[in-house]
Amino acid sequence: MEAITLTANNIWMMVCTALVFFMHLGFSLLEIGLTRQKNAINILFKNYFIITAGLLLYCLVGFNLMYPGFEDGDLGFLKFAGFGIYPPDGGMGFGYADGGYTWWTDFLFQGMFAATAATIVSGAVAERIKLGSFMLFAILYVALVYPIVGSWKWGGGFLDSWGFYDFAGSTLVHSVGGWAALIAIWLLGARIGKFNSEGKPMVILGHNIPLASAGVFILWLGWFGFNGGSVLSADPTLTSLTLVTTSLAAAAGGVSAAVFSNVLYKNFDLTMFMNGVLGGLVGITAGADQMAPTDAIFIGIIAGVIIVLGVALIDRLKLDDPVGAVAVHLICGIWGTLAVGIFGAMAGLDQFLIQLTGVGIIGAFSSVSAFILLFIIKSVLGLRVSKDEELKGLDAMEHGMDAYADFRLNQH
Repeated sequence: MEAITLTANNIWMMVCTALVFFMHLGFSLLEIGLTRQKNAINILFKNYFIITAGLLLYCLVGFNLMYPGFEDGDLGFLKFAGFGIYPPDGGMGFGYADGGYTWWTDFLFQGMFAATAATIVSGAVAERIKLGSFMLFAILYVALVYPIVGSWKWGGGFLDSWGFYDFAGSTLVHSVGGWAALIAIWLLGARIGKFNSEGKPMVILGHNIPLASAGVFILWLGWFGFNGGSVLSADPTLTSLTLVTTSLAAAAGGVSAAVFSNVLYKNFDLTMFMNGVLGGLVGITAGADQMAPTDAIFIGIIAGVIIVLGVALIDRLKLDDPVGAVAVHLICGIWGTLAVGIFGAMAGLDQFLIQLTGVGIIGAFSSVSAFILLFIIKSVLGLRVSKDEELKGLDAMEHGMDAYADFRLNQH
């Protein structure tokens, strides 16, 4: 019976791992769709680098930094279990993780999460960051910052002992990436043409909205693995509830953002609709297993409003975020984490204050770490491409390639 249960749980976790991997395609399509054609290769290259380098780094250092085995008496802040991955005794049996999955599946599922934080930054800094500088930052952030923060809760560290709750990563994944994105776009500056001489934001149209739309649908599908897998077993009640709350929050976020943006701007903005869906998904991620369906809908509605206001705030601050990553992942990530203390099974003032404290500590650590890393990289290598490179496009200048063939050149 134990073998059957372990097999069923493990199969579900492997399916969820595949779904989370599939999200990287969604991120890629969303980013290239919302930016210009001349930078599509550059964005795709970064996304390939993030998942490939991210998995290798998670194998070498990340997993054992995130799950170091804190013991009684440890501060629960920083510990390292050694380089490389080696399954413990019994890691393939029912005794590991209460029979939820095997040790190898545990590593791979968590590894898929690790790369996501850097992917969030990729979209925000699109079209003007040096490729080498971004790659170096992604390596350091994924290898060090993300797993250290993750160890504080998911690795049994001090935030876990305090009672901080983040089911699938509204803060531990999305806000960690969102803080880095915010610091990066501040240090980089806006794209040429984003703000006019009076400081008014100008629209820089993405070159392929259908691709971006496909990316959002893929991300929504992948979130069934992101949140559904975070149950850490195939428990029928919890997985079913989690998928329901995830879907309802996404739907509510999309509708809310579409309606609210229409009220403010008198147009039906598809990109706001899409980012509203993503905001609802990020918002429910911290407490997807804790919420009733109506709670999930309220969380999504508020996330949709936050998206519209967040995008406007970023423009007002003269920051340039081509894909809305800060509004989606940082602001909605904070909202979703705080919502655990407002809605659902863990609601209450004490829990809200614990959630708020966790958000503050993680925000401070992530933003300061991102600033230090990016400032050093900027001082040594530089962060931003030249004006000429930006105007001509990074595909031609850094890759010597075009994303789309001009078939007119091949006519005889």
